[in-house]
This record gives sequence, C-alpha cells and structure tokens, in this order.
Amino acid sequence: MTVSVLALLTLAACGTESGSGSGSGAGSGTVRTDLPVTGVHWNVDSVTVGGKRTVAPDGAHVTITADGRATGNFGCNHFTAPVRVDGDMVTVKPATATEMGCEKDLQQFERALSSTFSGRLTAAVAEKSLTLTTAKGDSIAFTSERAAPLIGTTWTVTALVSGSASSSLPAGAGKKAQLSFGKDDSVQGSPGCNQIRGTATVSGSAITFGRINGTKMMCPDPQMKVERALLAILAGRTTYRIDHRTLTLTAANGEGFSATAPAPGK
Repeated sequence: MTVSVLALLTLAACGTESGSGSGSGAGSGTVRTDLPVTGVHWNVDSVTVGGKRTVAPDGAHVTITADGRATGNFGCNHFTAPVRVDGDMVTVKPATATEMGCEKDLQQFERALSSTFSGRLTAAVAEKSLTLTTAKGDSIAFTSERAAPLIGTTWTVTALVSGSASSSLPAGAGKKAQLSFGKDDSVQGSPGCNQIRGTATVSGSAITFGRINGTKMMCPDPQMKVERALLAILAGRTTYRIDHRTLTLTAANGEGFSATAPAPGK
C-alpha cells in the first residue's frame, strides 16, 4: 500500500511538470498521473493472489505521508514502511507492524496483503482507484475516501486525552458518548449519560463552545465520569484536528478527547 501512494505521488509530480495533460482524460484508457495522493486515505478493497481474489476487511487502508513513508492497517495490525519510487515502479522495503492477536480469517488476509505489498510493484491510477501489481500478476486494489466532515457527522468518543497520553473509556462507557455539530453553530448529543445541546462556533482549526444545556439524569459511575470529563472540555475555546475518520479535540489546558466517525454508508 505504501508503495502505491508514493508511486502515485511521483507520477503526479511528473504529470504536473509536463503541463501537457495529454493522455490523462477520462475514458482515454491510459493511466492518469495527475491524481493527488499526499494525505489521501486509500481503503484496501481486495487482494488477488494466484488468481484468487479476497475482499478486504473493514479498516484495511494506507495513507501516504510527506516524509516518504506509508502508514496504515493490514486488516488488524497497523504498519509503517519506507519505499523507493522510480517512475511507476515502486520498491517496497520491509514494513514494521504491530503484533496483536487477530482472528484466523484476518490473519490469513494480513499474510496475503503484506506479502503482496513488498518488493517491486507497478502503480496504476484511474479516477479514485489505485492498483498495485507484482511481477507475478498478484495485485492490491484501493479506493480513495474523503475525510469525514466536522459538521453533520456523528462523532463517537473513543478515548480521553491528556497532553500526549490517551486512555480508552472505562468499561460501561463505550459508545455512550456521541456529539454532532450543526451548520447553525450548534452542538448536540450525549457526553455519556445526559442529552445536551449548546453553541459551538467553528473558526479555522478552533471551536469555541458557549452555554451547554442538558438533562439532569443520574447514570452508572463509568458514564458519569466520562460525562464530567467531556463537559469540562466543552467549555470555552478548543482546537480540533481531523485525520480521516478520527476527530481530536483539545482544550487550552491540554485535556481533550478523540472520536471516530462511522464508515460511509453505515
């Protein structure tokens, strides 16, 4: 995966330098080299090995970074790998990956994907798709996916953040805290137990929260603990960052939370 993105990045650079635009039109049957790939989230659609195509599990992806590395997920474990690009040929060097235990079917997919995503690969781009092919004819198919928008998305809180450290929500509080931002400078949802609604003005990378109103129910301690922490964060000026489907929101004192958006169509 890493390879593909970087390969595309090099191709894109070559295409823009020429300025001719020849051979890149839709329906021309040629490989486009003008598709932006830096910062693009490429979902893995499938891996084909020995003529057998295996559909990728949800979450398998790769994102190309500016420092010449590919980061992503093989289907269960996260990875990073350096690559060398020469035209549309990409040489993928050994990847470093986490070593979490995965279900049997995920392990089989990861082995197929990681073995295919190695050595010399040929990258081809067409519209929003990317294909990486080995010399043997095995291949990986990708589709690009836009980052989730801040406004209109239901964000589910997954972790609390304090400085550079983060901690998952306590047992019993998972998937209870959800927030959504509206075009009318509003925020609503539940910080863990009660329903809330208030004002949230977005300006650049900052969100300034105003008065927050909500119900006054008492809930189990894990939910109330998360709610108190989130309400303290949703007060005054905060900064936010979106990395594909992950939102990180941080208050001035360094306290914050991370939340995820549902996959498209879910």
